[in-house]
Parts: sequence; structure tokens; C-alpha cells
Amino acid sequence: MADSRSSGTQQQVYRTTAARTGKMMAIMLGICIVGGAIFFSMWDYWISEPAPIVAIMAASTAAPVAEQAEQTGQTITSDLVFIEADDFITMAFNALPGEEGNNPTINMNVGDKVVFNVVSDGISFHSFGVTQEEEGTAGIIPGTEVGSPNDPLLKGDSGTAEFVPGEEGTYYYICSVPGHRAQGMEGTIIVGPAPESNGETGGSGGEAAPPTGVSHEFEFDFVESDDFRTFGFNGLEGEEGANPEIVVNSGDEITVTTVNVGVSFHSFGVVADPTDFANVLWDSEIGSMTSPLKNGESGSVTFTAGAPGKYHYICTVPGHALQGMQGILTVE
Repeated sequence: MADSRSSGTQQQVYRTTAARTGKMMAIMLGICIVGGAIFFSMWDYWISEPAPIVAIMAASTAAPVAEQAEQTGQTITSDLVFIEADDFITMAFNALPGEEGNNPTINMNVGDKVVFNVVSDGISFHSFGVTQEEEGTAGIIPGTEVGSPNDPLLKGDSGTAEFVPGEEGTYYYICSVPGHRAQGMEGTIIVGPAPESNGETGGSGGEAAPPTGVSHEFEFDFVESDDFRTFGFNGLEGEEGANPEIVVNSGDEITVTTVNVGVSFHSFGVVADPTDFANVLWDSEIGSMTSPLKNGESGSVTFTAGAPGKYHYICTVPGHALQGMQGILTVE
């Protein structure tokens, strides 16, 4: 009987040595080191051009951008929340399509100001802006941005933007992250003509005079009663020097310096109506209702008196003007 071991097909087995394996590993390690050195030596080159997706996200800078205008004195506040459907296919502001409050339309006039308070309540990343473009994310108007496609709001983040339209027409507030507008994150802003001055709006009795070259300086301390129910400038109501009346001419330059000597937070501004604390005129703000002065902090602002009329300087933190923190500013 033949030996089955000798009758089978013989297979050739290749073997190597530890020395040869070591040489191979050394060669591979050398290639990695040299390649890494070349890569990092050219780092400035690799980062000199943005990735294609970055260029797509930044496409809005290539489109014509509308200008914002001088403010008329009318202010609208719009609170907007980014929300998403459970399947993330549909997105919107404040409510999903078909629900009450979905993407509210804003009606205003040229020169009016709308203040957007936006909050991201979704899981996706979002950013905000106003544009005249009917689609896409191009033409975001400077000053209306909250976040950006490259630096978006995360869940729970918030921000504020302002928009003062310079011409009539239809504008859109959108999520500027590519694709989200098409998924429903778009609202309409309808802008009508600028209202004609009638001597009543904004406390104005006519047009503002050109700069006169005359300057005035005023100092105000925010003060409070011990029970925090009564507030005032430089003194409480009934005390000497409290809420002094200011009389200036249209076109005069006014510098106001404030110090918060109270415990509460405070901010300053000139308004036409002391109950409308959001309607600050002439860029006269010191702090704001969302970023007020704390105890011991001070601030200063210089602005030009506008059209003749009777105005009010107030603490713009909601409720404080009604508690006594207001004085009269007469412009002649």
C-alpha cells in the first residue's frame, strides 16, 4: 500500500526572519515620519483656503446687501424661537406650520426699528439674519445677524439683533444655516413708507437743526429708596435736585455721565414716551435693559439733540421709569 503522505501534492511554505521583519517596520515608520514632517511643514498652505462647505456657507457675502436707515423713533420687539419637528424635516420660528404663531409676519415702516430676541430651542444648530433675497441665505443685512453658519447658536443659546429698514418692500428673517430656510425657518417683514412728521410722533415739533457747536454736560446718579419702591436721578421725588429738567437747543451736543449708586441694575436713554422704554432716541443709550449697569458701575454717552419737542430721559430697565427714574428734556 502506498504511503498517502508521499502521494499528496506538496505545498511550498514561505518564511521570513525577524531581521527582515524589523527592516520592513523601520521602512514603514520612516515613511510615516517623513510624510508627517512634509504635511506639517506646509500647514499654512493647507489652511490658506477654506473648505468648499465653508465657501458655500459664506456665499451671502457675495450678494448685494440692503442698507439700514436712520430710526424714526418707533420700536417693535419680536421674540423668536427656533423650533424643529420630531423628524427634523420641518423647522420654523415659534410654532410649526399649521400651529398658531408660526413664523409671525412683521409690519413696519421705513425708519422704524425692530428688535429681534432669538432663542435656539432645537437640537440642530441655528443662526439668524434679515435679507431681501427671496430664497437662500445670501444678502444678510449687517447688524441683523445672531450667530452665523460658521458659529451658530447651540441649544439654549440666545441673542439680540436690530433692523431699521432703509426702503419699502418685503424682507425676510431667516435661519441662515444652509437648508434651514427651505425647511421652513422663514418669516416675512413688510415695510411701508416712512411716516410723515406731524409734530406729534416722537415728541417732535419739526426737523432737527444742524449741529450748533454748543456742548452740554450732565451727571446723573441712579438712586433708590430703602424699600426699592421709588427710584430717581440725583435724588428721590420731593428731594432737592431730583430728576432735574434739561433745556437745550436742537443740534446741541449733549454728554451724559451716569453712576449707579443703587443696588438694582439700571440703564439710561432718551425717549419720546416714558412708558415706551424700548424706544431710545439719538443713540443716547448707556447700558441697556439686557446689559445694565451694576452697583458702582458708570457710563457715558454723547449725542446730538434732535427735533424740537418735549422728551424724557429715563432708566430703560422695565418699570424703573414708572417708579420715578425719569426727567424732562426740552429741545427748543
